[in-house]
Amino acid sequence: MSKTYSSLFIHVVFSVKKRKPLIHPSWRIELYMYIAGIIERKTHVVYAIGGIEDHIHILISISPSIVISDLIREVKANSSKWINEKKFITDKFEWQGGFGVFSVDYARVKSLCDYIQNQEKHHRKIAHHEDFNRMKHENYLIAKSIENEKIKMSSVQC
Repeated sequence: MSKTYSSLFIHVVFSVKKRKPLIHPSWRIELYMYIAGIIERKTHVVYAIGGIEDHIHILISISPSIVISDLIREVKANSSKWINEKKFITDKFEWQGGFGVFSVDYARVKSLCDYIQNQEKHHRKIAHHEDFNRMKHENYLIAKSIENEKIKMSSVQC
């Protein structure tokens, strides 16, 4: 191929340090716009950002040359600095150290956008930690089924 083509979608989830409910609705949209700007300046595409007071979800189409952990570190560092400079809260704002990242099939992009944009409604029914454990479990099962297929295919010569 003369040009690179990619279709790489990731779902990123990260939380406020100690899961404190610090992201207030009065400035939440402004935060999402700021985060989208960070990501889009790196030539990625943000499809959805949403969350509640203690965590956010982002659906991103990424370029194949990216190091995901570098992007998320930059998003978290710059957005927490921005929140602190804006003095949206009286204490120091920090994100937790880790994050969740899941690959997304293109066929699920629309439904995942809906899920991300309806976080408040969703979390009235299910707690964040239960939801995150569900995502990890679903992705573990997918990974296990792929691994089992690899084992079955290992005796096949290509």
